[in-house]
Amino acid sequence: MVYIPENYKPRLSVYETQRAIDYIKRTFQMNLAIELNLKRVSAPLFVREDSGLNDNLSGVERPVGFFVPAVGEEAQVVHSLAKWKRLALKKYEFHVGKGLYTDMNAIRRDEDLDNIHSIYVDQWDWEKVIDKSMRNVDYLKQVVKKIISAVVATNNALRYEFPELECHIYPEVSFVTSQELEDMYPDLTPKERENAYVKEHPTTFLMQIGGTLKSGNKHDGRAPDYDDWELNGDILIWNELLGSAFEISSMGIRVDAESLKRQLKIANCEDRAELPFHKMLLNDELPLTIGGGIGQSRLCMLMMQSAHIGEVQASIWDDETIRVCENAGIMLL
Repeated sequence: MVYIPENYKPRLSVYETQRAIDYIKRTFQMNLAIELNLKRVSAPLFVREDSGLNDNLSGVERPVGFFVPAVGEEAQVVHSLAKWKRLALKKYEFHVGKGLYTDMNAIRRDEDLDNIHSIYVDQWDWEKVIDKSMRNVDYLKQVVKKIISAVVATNNALRYEFPELECHIYPEVSFVTSQELEDMYPDLTPKERENAYVKEHPTTFLMQIGGTLKSGNKHDGRAPDYDDWELNGDILIWNELLGSAFEISSMGIRVDAESLKRQLKIANCEDRAELPFHKMLLNDELPLTIGGGIGQSRLCMLMMQSAHIGEVQASIWDDETIRVCENAGIMLL
């Protein structure tokens, strides 16, 4: 379902849109690298099917796979690099306080298409080595604040470069847990709760996603083998144009051996413990880390006040989406 805001008109021409996308991507990754002490690395588009490195997301998405004759094995296009990054930090000999970021491109073929969802995913995947003393909520909040600082600095620079753009991003972050949100709005759906809260708190970090709430339901699904469900969350920004909470990042402190065992059992996925990546983690052979993904097209869409993600990324769309956007004067890249 495509939603076109009343009287919507793109603020930039198609040519200027391309310039702005380039400006946002170059500026933000520089700001993020400085804030979190990250170095850029190259990353894979696909991994071996039996490696256990692919991200299972909420557990229902089907990866795009193909057979590689020269290797004699099946490969999968990555959903994200949540696990690969942790292994890379070990192989590339990163130490505590240092981390990496990379351009991650993925295909999520089961994604429902709407204003903010596409089957093509582009994000900055980042990961940083921490020690045991940092595996706490206070450190998680510190990192979130640094990411928001990078977002705000990029947006301020963009508005100077492109005066036509008027996106306001509030630097103060409100922190709330998924259980607190359910307690506040017990009669609303998870998405409705997010909208109600973020409208009043325009920059929010919604914490503790993946576990079961008091109601017996989950706020949202999370794979059991990358984020610690007690130490993760989503960065949500109020999108005035679309009138909704707008997720730009999913992130968290990653599982250690203890939380991995617990979450695999809860998710009834204990068989994953036999995969190579998981064996290394359970044997304490991987560094403790914090990491996440930050949507490139999402960030561009927010800062450029675009109504549809197809205005800032090239993908494929159903006939109805194409028709509605054409009628509204929206050019899909």
